[in-house]
Amino acid sequence: MAIRYNQRLDRFLSFGPVMSGRVGLGFICQLKADHYLLLFSFSPPPPSRDQVFRINVRNGDEISKLSQLVNSDNFKLDVWKAPSTFSCLVDVLVPSVSLRPVKSFLKSQGLEYSVTIGDLQALLDHEDEEMQHNEGQERSGDNFNYGAYHSLEAIYHEMDSIAGDFPDLASRVKIGHSFENRSMYVLKFGTAEGGRRPAVWLNAGIHSREWISVATAIWTARKVASDYGKDPTITSILEKMDIFLLPVANPDGYVYTQTQNRLWRKTRSINPGSRCVGTDPNRNWNASFAGEGASDNPCSEIYHGPHANSEVEVKSVVDFIQEHGNFKCFIDLHSYSQLLMYPYGYTVKKAPDADELDKVARRAAKALASLSGTTYQVGPTCTTVYPASGSSVDWAYDNGIKYAFTFELRDTGHYGFLLPANQIIPTAEETWLGLKTIMEHVRDNLY
Repeated sequence: MAIRYNQRLDRFLSFGPVMSGRVGLGFICQLKADHYLLLFSFSPPPPSRDQVFRINVRNGDEISKLSQLVNSDNFKLDVWKAPSTFSCLVDVLVPSVSLRPVKSFLKSQGLEYSVTIGDLQALLDHEDEEMQHNEGQERSGDNFNYGAYHSLEAIYHEMDSIAGDFPDLASRVKIGHSFENRSMYVLKFGTAEGGRRPAVWLNAGIHSREWISVATAIWTARKVASDYGKDPTITSILEKMDIFLLPVANPDGYVYTQTQNRLWRKTRSINPGSRCVGTDPNRNWNASFAGEGASDNPCSEIYHGPHANSEVEVKSVVDFIQEHGNFKCFIDLHSYSQLLMYPYGYTVKKAPDADELDKVARRAAKALASLSGTTYQVGPTCTTVYPASGSSVDWAYDNGIKYAFTFELRDTGHYGFLLPANQIIPTAEETWLGLKTIMEHVRDNLY
């Protein structure tokens, strides 16, 4: 399996106030006196020994200096992680041909940095080798290794296995299809037939390069099924509510990350009149659509699409949830940064239920940390990381699903999107404690 980057398409950088609807891959760090950093980037082609730098920007002057660097077409940089309220550290992928001039620039401008990934291609190659080795073992042993990353086909097969192993509790339900006509499946967990019981929606893989979210979701599916009747908490939750779990919300993008471009983020839909493919499916929901933190440029990583729900993957979820009509909780799993957030993303305005959501999120983060000490920051999306209009969680909240949360899973940047497979189960196990805490609260506070 050849892992590639997509060709770099464009790059812009602006230093100043945020302009709604006019951003590329834009992320914001407010430091002093309305200074903002907007970083716009697209994945570069893969020269050997690309590296990821972590750059520390401490004030407006340093933001301006970093702006010069990222704005230069000479360096071909790709921003992986933007600053947030909790950390003004910027993770930047630097092509090997730019290493020397970038280091020279950072030194001359007094910008502190460290190298978090010394050889990106080596990391990609190792990940690929591990996947191929695991696939061979699974074919010979006919078992599913939850401590490995998997193809879409293998994940769908495991969903069938879970439904077959627990026929009185779990069923696989087709909710739609992708742009490239791949089926979209959810696992439904419930103890009562028929009706529209209160329900929880768990979403993963909407951004296709975030593999740990998919791996965590399929582990969670098996955990829900196997612990029912043994764990009093999940048993009581399922006695009162159903759980719907969508492990791969962007199947076309996920397949593309395993065949062409490991760092692909968007869908694979065609944009008429543009050479650029795909829409950011987490800017495509009808929640202040095309507002702040999304782009009208089809080449942007956060392109919002031509209209709300233009992506068939998004519309499939929207239609299913609206037809069901009794969802009480919506949780979207992402990576990376170790954050637990709630609405709003599209405005700094405080959500009506923000106080309750904050308390629930903090309890969940505490439960998560109790297993291995992994620390999560908590807060509303817009002020915790950056403005983001058209997100799934904001749509859910605006449509009456009060308990709406976003998890940004491990890590904080040492591996970034390339979290090693040996961290899958530890990540899933700790995330499960956070998820259970949220679902317990929903169970006890149905509305």
